[in-house]
Amino acid sequence: MNAMRMRTKIALGALLAVVGATAVAAPAIEHWVAPSGARVYFVESRALPMLDVQVDFPAGSASDPPGKSGLSSLTHELLDMGVEGMDENGIANRLADLGAQISGDAGLDRASLSLRTLSAPETREAALDVFRAVLSTPKFPAEVFEREQARNVAALKESLTRPDTLASRAFWAALYPNHAYGRNVTPDSILAITRDDLERFHREHYSAGGAVLTIVGDLGRAEAEALARRLTENLPASNGAPPSRRPDAPGLPAGGERRLAHPAAQAHVLIGLPALKRGDPDFFALQVGNYILGGGGFVSRLMREVREKRGFAYSVYSAFIPLAQPGPFQIGLQTRKERVDEALGVARGVLARFLAEGPDDAELLAARKYLRGSFPLRLDSNREILENVAVIGFYGLPLDYLNTYADRIDEVSAADIRAAFARHVRPENLVTVVVGGK
Repeated sequence: MNAMRMRTKIALGALLAVVGATAVAAPAIEHWVAPSGARVYFVESRALPMLDVQVDFPAGSASDPPGKSGLSSLTHELLDMGVEGMDENGIANRLADLGAQISGDAGLDRASLSLRTLSAPETREAALDVFRAVLSTPKFPAEVFEREQARNVAALKESLTRPDTLASRAFWAALYPNHAYGRNVTPDSILAITRDDLERFHREHYSAGGAVLTIVGDLGRAEAEALARRLTENLPASNGAPPSRRPDAPGLPAGGERRLAHPAAQAHVLIGLPALKRGDPDFFALQVGNYILGGGGFVSRLMREVREKRGFAYSVYSAFIPLAQPGPFQIGLQTRKERVDEALGVARGVLARFLAEGPDDAELLAARKYLRGSFPLRLDSNREILENVAVIGFYGLPLDYLNTYADRIDEVSAADIRAAFARHVRPENLVTVVVGGK
């Protein structure tokens, strides 16, 4: 997965992540530290005979060494492409025989690998054997490495012809000019990676001491403890402290505008700045405020002003993307080349008015009602519970985070929103990137 695909997943994940809670619906989370040093988070769920397991490591692209951007992604891709006694086809066939699935994702802060299997002991144990081998002893076969390295280079070159890719790369580079979050993968950086680099990266970043294990499903606490011991005991040992989960804090960029030529009929526009990290006390006020500004679809101010009243764009949005260090606040839209300056003017005007005035009472009430009422849809499967609890575990959020979410949303006032936006969205630091404008 190249950097742009990772960043797209991050943005989508931020828009769909934990967004509300009620005390009745939120799961009870148990937490302990396994003998290996891995931190474990467990939710017992007996509704289905299923088990979902996820292991997160501080092994995202922010950990890539200079000159080898793409190493974290390539390492993650090859984890399930060969272990002792099984090649990639053998792994896939064994999982198919068991009716189990291994999936994963790699972002800026973390890399994760997940297992879904039936909870019947004989099936569960066999699936865990495969999962443990993939996590602990990947072989990174030379021929597979060369194939995937070439495939990644080809995919990146193709993506670099697309205006959305160019806009995203330019946007992140401008927001984080001297920071790991702003590094872009290039064909040369992928080709600089060796198979030895993959082995070293796995050894250093997939250690037991850095692992966060989330377990959701049809088993009890004693079984979960045994599973955690077994799954993490063979992970690489930490050499001293595990890698930090938090890269250095970025500075704020100088505001400005960058325009890149492109023959596409539509101009791609991004506006933003580094704004929000996980665990920030302003998170709830910013979530409610953003729903009103541009996160609420057709009921948001940006959609109303940019699309409905003027027809400048089919879609326009705003979002906060919280990360270990301040992730972006961004406004995004696409518009016809000849209308880009008008659309930009309207979007900037909407943001300026929101910063100055905040929401009105009706908007605030509707936003709180929606965010609270949508919570059950975000936790209506074991998989969604797993993803939310994994975020809590990896970023060290309180165990009662889901239980108290609705109350925290309901406590947000218009004054809270104005103050939070003033602290996190500073107009003088806003960066604008336009690809394909006139």
